[in-house]
Amino acid sequence: MNQIDRAELYFDHAATTPVSREVLAEMLPYFEQRFGNPSSVHRLGQAARRALEESRERVAEAVGAHPRGVVFTSGATEADNQALFGAAALQPGGLVVSATEHPAVLSAAKRLAAEGRAVTFVQPAPSGALPLEAIRQALEEQVASGGTALVAVMYVNNETGVITPPAAVAELAHEYGALFLCDAVQALGAEPVSLDGTGADMLTLSAHKVYGPKGVGALVMRRDLQLPPLLAGGEQERGFRPGTHGLPGIVGMAAAVQRAVAEAPAERDRLARVQRAFETAALALPGVHLNGAGAERSVKHTNLALEGVDGETILMLLDEAGMQVSAGSACAAGSLDPSHVLLAMGLPREQAKASVRFSYGKLTDEPAAAQATARLAEALERSRAVAH
Repeated sequence: MNQIDRAELYFDHAATTPVSREVLAEMLPYFEQRFGNPSSVHRLGQAARRALEESRERVAEAVGAHPRGVVFTSGATEADNQALFGAAALQPGGLVVSATEHPAVLSAAKRLAAEGRAVTFVQPAPSGALPLEAIRQALEEQVASGGTALVAVMYVNNETGVITPPAAVAELAHEYGALFLCDAVQALGAEPVSLDGTGADMLTLSAHKVYGPKGVGALVMRRDLQLPPLLAGGEQERGFRPGTHGLPGIVGMAAAVQRAVAEAPAERDRLARVQRAFETAALALPGVHLNGAGAERSVKHTNLALEGVDGETILMLLDEAGMQVSAGSACAAGSLDPSHVLLAMGLPREQAKASVRFSYGKLTDEPAAAQATARLAEALERSRAVAH
């Protein structure tokens, strides 16, 4: 086997991304000279308030929303929770949720179900695609028991990259009088994301998936939507989200979101080439199969089922080879259970446990894809030798 360059290969952009230099440069003053609390009335506080509202305007402009509809949160998990619990408190009726949603949505929906709210989890096709007819059927079934308060379906699946066209889901939800929550975390920067374009009543976003800081996200709502707060404690964010603003992170999020939207068309084309190069070579390896084949997928993800290997072993071997990938959602890291997304698609448990997610971004290019395939081939050979 040829010697492989051992430079680090980062193929885990769906988990997180590094903060870009441009974003960091905008954040730094708010840790030092401009450290005021946006809720303070003195000049330092009011300068911070201006930065906060300018950040809100930047995010709103990037995704076609009104600034009053942008609520900054600690991340997309909090934003998803506020959307689900808020919609449930605002409207009677059940919830219709994709079975392949992020745990932030699934766990909140399960808690509401435990409290007595009717929740229907819509199963995907074996390709991972979510049939619109299955969503309609779930809505129809809830009509007799009080209707539906909320439909929650993510734009781009965080594990497989499978796309569910949000505008079509929005049309269905609104036909039955339900609100529509679109988790757009994985779509931002890779697919067109806007409030009007998705038809969503609520979008959730995360900064650290698009070269912004960790610990900050946003719930973007229609201007006329008045959700009750998830937290208690103050009147920040017009009462939607109390607590002192993390201004450096908010400034960083605004910069990152604005850049991600502006660069998305060119970046999407580039990532498509990287994805195509990697998948063409990887799927030519023996015993390698694509999870999500046959469904429309985003250019950011490739999820591979690997025959004859132990999932934990292959991840360790790839890491040893200087290649960072994951078995699925970063929020499930450390769990011994296979991916709930792959199980919902009908994969056997062992096959789901032997699946690996590769995700692309600014740290990957076509030469990196070629190196990644070579390292995968070597890791597969070593893993299968151990298994036998």
